[in-house]
Amino acid sequence: MSIGPVMVDVQGLELTAEERELLQHPAVGGVIMFSRNYDSPEQMRALTQAIHGLRQPPLLIAVDQEGGRVQRFRDGFFRLPPLGRLGELYRENPGMALQLAQEAGWLMASEVLSAGVDLSFAPVLDLDLGVSAVIGDRAFHRHPEAVTELALAYQRGMHEAGMASVGKHFPGHGGVAVDSHQTLPEDVRALVDLELKDLIPFERLIHNGLNGIMAAHVLYPQIDAQPAGFSARWLTGILRGRLGFQGMIFSDDLSMGGASWAGDHSERAYAALRAGCDMVLVCNQPEHAARVVESLVEYSDPAAHLRLARMHGKGFPSRSDLQASRRWRRATALLESCESERWLDMDLE
Repeated sequence: MSIGPVMVDVQGLELTAEERELLQHPAVGGVIMFSRNYDSPEQMRALTQAIHGLRQPPLLIAVDQEGGRVQRFRDGFFRLPPLGRLGELYRENPGMALQLAQEAGWLMASEVLSAGVDLSFAPVLDLDLGVSAVIGDRAFHRHPEAVTELALAYQRGMHEAGMASVGKHFPGHGGVAVDSHQTLPEDVRALVDLELKDLIPFERLIHNGLNGIMAAHVLYPQIDAQPAGFSARWLTGILRGRLGFQGMIFSDDLSMGGASWAGDHSERAYAALRAGCDMVLVCNQPEHAARVVESLVEYSDPAAHLRLARMHGKGFPSRSDLQASRRWRRATALLESCESERWLDMDLE
C-alpha cells in the first residue's frame, strides 16, 4: 500500500477502532501528535508502535517539539529552551551559541525518536522582526545571517540523531502581526525585500541538506494572489524552480483560519496539492479529516511518495540507552546552562 497525501491526528492516548480504520485508508500518509496524545515516554512509544504497525510502508509520525512555548512532550522529556534563547547567546558569543544549537537539535531529535516519532517540524526559519507575536522567540534571531548559522547548526544535530529537518514557515511568517491560526495575514513587502531577508535562511539550508519545508498561510499580494501554501508561483516556481528545492513540502494545518478562504477542507486540500504540496495536514477536526481523506481516495503522486520515504526516522534508540549515553548527559548539561548563563564558564569541547 502506498502512502497517501494527508496527515491527520488522533484524539487520545490510545487508538480507537475508528482511528485504526481511518489510518489504514490509502489517502492517509501520516499522523501528527499533540499534547493530548502524550502521558509518558513509555505510553508514547506504545502508541507510535501501534501506528507504525498498521501498514507497510509505515505512516510518518510527526510532532511540533521546538522548545519553549511549543513543546508537545514535556514530562519525562528535557524542557528545551526557546530558539530565541540561542539567538540571545549568539549575540554574546557566536561560537558557543552554535555549539549549543547543534546540541539542542541533537537532543530534541534523539528524545523524539526514542518515543517512536519520526520527525519534529523543525527548525523554525522565520525571522523575529518584532512584529509577529505568534513567532517571537520561536525564531532564532531577527537577522537572517544569524538565523541561518544557528539553523544550520541545529540541523546538523538533528541529522546526527537520524531525523530529517523541516524548515518553517516558508517564505517567512515573521513580517506579519496577524496570527494565521485565526485569519489570513498579508505581508505587503515586495519579493526583493523577502529575498534580502526572510528567504535567506531557506535558501541557505536548501543548499545544505534541508529535507522538508512547511509553507505559511500568509498572503504576499505583491508576489501572488494566492497565499504561499496554496500558490504554484511560490511552491513550484520559486521554491522548486528558483531555489532548487527537491525535498518534501508540507502544508500548514488546513483547519487554521488562514486557510479558510480556500473553501471547505476538501477544497483546501486540493488547492494545496495542486499548488505543489506533497502532504497536507488536517488537525483537530476529525470529521473534516475523514471527508478530506475520502475525497482524495484516488489521488496519487509518485514523486511525493519517494520524497516522503526519505522523511522517516533513522533508528529509534531506547530511552534507557539514550539517557545512559555521554552525548545525552553532555547535551542536557549544556542546555541547562543556557538558562542560568553558566555556559560562560563551561568548556564546550
